[in-house]
Formats: sequence, C-alpha cells, structure tokens
Amino acid sequence: MKKDPIRRRRVEPRSAQDPETDAKDSGVQSVDRAMLLIETLAEDDDGYRLTDLAIRTGLSPSTIHRLLTTLEKRRFVQFDREQSIWHIGAQSFAVGATFARRRNFVTQAMPYLRKLRDQTRETANLAVVDDGAMVILTRVESREIMRSVTKVGGRAPMVASGLGKAFLSTYTEEDVFAIIRREGMPRLTSKSIVRAGDLCKSLHDIRERGYSVDDEEAQVGMRCVSAVVYDDRSEPLAAISVSGKASRVPDDRLPVLGKFVQEVAVEMTHALGGTMPDAAKTS
Repeated sequence: MKKDPIRRRRVEPRSAQDPETDAKDSGVQSVDRAMLLIETLAEDDDGYRLTDLAIRTGLSPSTIHRLLTTLEKRRFVQFDREQSIWHIGAQSFAVGATFARRRNFVTQAMPYLRKLRDQTRETANLAVVDDGAMVILTRVESREIMRSVTKVGGRAPMVASGLGKAFLSTYTEEDVFAIIRREGMPRLTSKSIVRAGDLCKSLHDIRERGYSVDDEEAQVGMRCVSAVVYDDRSEPLAAISVSGKASRVPDDRLPVLGKFVQEVAVEMTHALGGTMPDAAKTS
C-alpha cells in the first residue's frame, strides 16, 4: 500500500548568474534532485509511477524522467515497462551495502541476534547512530505472524525509539539537549515523548535498569526493548533490541526481555573486543 502523498522540498529556482557559475550550480542541482529521487524510491518497495514521483518530490515530470533515464543507465534505478513503475536498482543496493560493510561487526553480531530472536521469539535488531538518527544495520526476523515494519536501512529518531533512547542514556545531559535542539522531538504517536524533562527522566530510568523500552512511541502497536553494545574504549558502538507486537510484550514481560537483551549486549561487547563501562571503571 502506498503511503499518503507527502510533498517534499521543492528545489528553489536560481537567480541569474554568470555562465560558469550557472553551469556549476546546475550540475549540483541535478545531483541533488537525483539523490532526492533515489531516496523517494527507497521509501516503498512497490515503486512509483512518474506522476507519483512528481507529487512526492515537487519536481516536473520532464525533469524526473530525464534524471531517471540517466540513473537507469547506471543501474541505480530500474523501470518496469509492463506496469510503468520505477524501482530502486541493484547499484543503489551495492553502494548502500558499503555502509554496513564499513561496520565490520555486523557479521559477527548475527549469531547473537539469532540467539536473542530464539530466546524471545521476537525480531532482533542491530542499529547505529548516523547523523542524529538510528539506522537499522541488520535484523533477524521473528517467526511470529506480525513483524516489525521498519526495514533494514530504515531510520528512526533517537528520542522516539528504544534503540535511540538506549544510546542517549550513555550521553551527557548537555549532549542530549544538543540532539533535541538539532533534531527536535517529533510526535510519531500519542505516546511519543515530546518534552525534554520527560525524556531526561526516561533516560535516568534506563541507566538505572540497564535497558530502554519503546512503549509504542515510534509505532502504534509495537514495543521494543534495547541495550547498548560498547567498544574497546567503553564508548557506545551499537544498540541491539527485540521488537514485537504490544499484545505479545505486556508489562510483566518487559523485565524478562530486558534481562535477555542486556545479557546478549554484554556478550556482544566482549566478543567484539569491547569493555563495559562498569568494568572500565574498576580496571
């Protein structure tokens, strides 16, 4: 099912400039528009028609077609000629996969994510911070019927996700406020935390118990329990979580899931050559 049409930022027309500057800016603008099209196509596995892309991006159909034709030659997008629908291409995946490969702990993390999935019967996730948001690097899906909607490569605000709040709990208050000022506190659901004071209290509780809880704050009907994996300097490297349907994760199950997630996070930390903060203080 397609998402509701969202008008994206429109690229503003340039004022008159000398030919050399104008040509240079035109090239930059084309790159910006091409990236916007790739990002938009990545939002929906079903792809988009040309008219859909025009609505979502605010670009003209002729501009979109010209850019897509070029991207198709480079295999960044592909065109289904039977249905007249554009999709993300193989080269976009190849380039994007480098992001995960650069974090070479992903392969090493897989056995621990499988263990977490098998222990809890819920989806296990691995994420890192990227430019103020959490990015899902990989996951091991639950065998239950309803699974998490967020895709690998998907982004979630730090303040509105269990993974993000686990990370924020390792930050100083000053750094947390800097994130809030830069990224805001979006209300994704009626349970999203939208006040800095409430977030600080939540982070205090996370530090006390050792794991975070996303109580339908990012997505209605889904709960998430998360803990941090640390590097060799006892700095947060990644966060792992289990996510599942709220009906399968009632209040009395949260401590059980929290214990599992904590234990696996510690195991992963040690397996990756990291050090837990408490151990670093006593060594």
